[in-house]
Amino acid sequence: MSMKNVLLLFVTVCLTVVLQSGCNYFTARTNLENSAKLRVGMTKTQVREVMGDPVSDEEYCRPDLWFYYISPQWNDGLTTQDECMPLVFKDGKLLGWGNEYYNKYYYTSPENR
Repeated sequence: MSMKNVLLLFVTVCLTVVLQSGCNYFTARTNLENSAKLRVGMTKTQVREVMGDPVSDEEYCRPDLWFYYISPQWNDGLTTQDECMPLVFKDGKLLGWGNEYYNKYYYTSPENR
């Protein structure tokens, strides 16, 4: 492999990492800004109109527990629960959101385990 090809590969990898980091940052920032528009009692449809689609295909996702990416901690292409803001629904209505709500009211409730 020539030096020119090695340099081109290096630049390509660097740009990929930088662009991935930037996209994660803007997604997280947008989700945080949009969360200010959330209100208790909103329907799932209303929440999707404000927030867009939640994280999906992760083991921690559930029909009445949605997660939105808000805190890039690793640049590994994975979205982990600790990088997300939980939104809690009951009977199709938003009960609350954020880690404090989740930990205090949802996670500690025996019926939700």
